[in-house]
Amino acid sequence: MSEQAIPTYDVFAIRYATRDAKRADNFIGGDSHDAPMPLDYYVWAIVGEARSFVVDTGFNAEVAARRKRDFLRCPAEALKLVGLDPATVQDVILTHLHYDHVGNFDLFPAATFHLQEAEMHYAVGRYMRYRRLRHSFEVEDVVGMVRANYAGRVSFYDGGAELAPGVTLHPAPGHSAGLQFVRVNTRRGPVVLASDVTHFYENMDTERPFVTAFHVGCMLEGFDRLKAAAPSPDHIIPGHDPLVMRLYRPPKPELEGIVVRLDEPPVI
Repeated sequence: MSEQAIPTYDVFAIRYATRDAKRADNFIGGDSHDAPMPLDYYVWAIVGEARSFVVDTGFNAEVAARRKRDFLRCPAEALKLVGLDPATVQDVILTHLHYDHVGNFDLFPAATFHLQEAEMHYAVGRYMRYRRLRHSFEVEDVVGMVRANYAGRVSFYDGGAELAPGVTLHPAPGHSAGLQFVRVNTRRGPVVLASDVTHFYENMDTERPFVTAFHVGCMLEGFDRLKAAAPSPDHIIPGHDPLVMRLYRPPKPELEGIVVRLDEPPVI
């Protein structure tokens, strides 16, 4: 397919929860400034004329209460704000299986889940006997993905893959063993949905990874992979940075603070 024939997609970030944190909570080795640095939690929607994708499925109110997160809205239901119905969504890309990226999988009964095989091995393998690593997973989510696999609803990948013209998967392990990011062709060029390859712009910009780590060296290489996949830093969207909600416009004024468009250039 020629470059001209590659379709473009509308891309949205939907904010569904928040968490209060300090700067020291967000960098390996801490930070000398004891200032607030909250996290936002997002799911992403890739909307095309012929095919659409949901990227990650968030967590629910029960998990939010147990983990002391501020739950704002059901991320699956919020997809309706950009024209997607979770009951009929056909494709869900799971960047990894941490609790804030795979919860609510059960609200997508028609979907095939797209996952790096290494992530499933990690989530059910020997490293889960260590609390420091298993803390980022909800066991019922992992078991749910095992059941989905037995039902023929998980497509596994061993490396990069093209899901559709203009939508590609890119492995970038480190934060989790099978983490992947998504590159999407849009009207402003390729947009890279980094997920947790970089939680904040600052993690990548200063080469200081986030505290949850399986392999720090791979996390640093992940920053390089993001930059290589994007035409500019403005085309990289971090996984948890509240700045995303300020940099990009909402699709409608009434959705300010809830949804922003990523297929248009940043406004500041």
